[in-house]
Amino acid sequence: QGQLVESGGGLVQAGGSLRLSCAASGRTFSIYAMGWFRQAPGKEREFVAAISWNGGSTSYADSVKGRFTISRDNAKNTVYLQMNSLKPEDTAVYYCAADRLSFRQKSSWTTADFASWGQGTQVTVSS
Repeated sequence: QGQLVESGGGLVQAGGSLRLSCAASGRTFSIYAMGWFRQAPGKEREFVAAISWNGGSTSYADSVKGRFTISRDNAKNTVYLQMNSLKPEDTAVYYCAADRLSFRQKSSWTTADFASWGQGTQVTVSS
């Protein structure tokens, strides 16, 4: 099944930046698209960004376009989420996830597309 471990969360002021990392182990994650989702208290988990298995295609939620960048380093089995110009409404637990099918490229993603999930990392943006 494999394991995903997120890191890099923390407390930051509005307008600041954070870079989240997701380290994958236990299976060949380089053939799977990877995604980032977030969940704020009392809200459903929502899509943030995804990247295809080879990094050739990315997609973002409208709320983070132009501020967040997803990338991956398959040699290190790691996926990143660079978050700039953070806003208080970005406060949430951020989760990374691996696609349930290999070699996929899609224009839109939902939680149902992903089979493996990390434990999450808290991001708090103060105003």
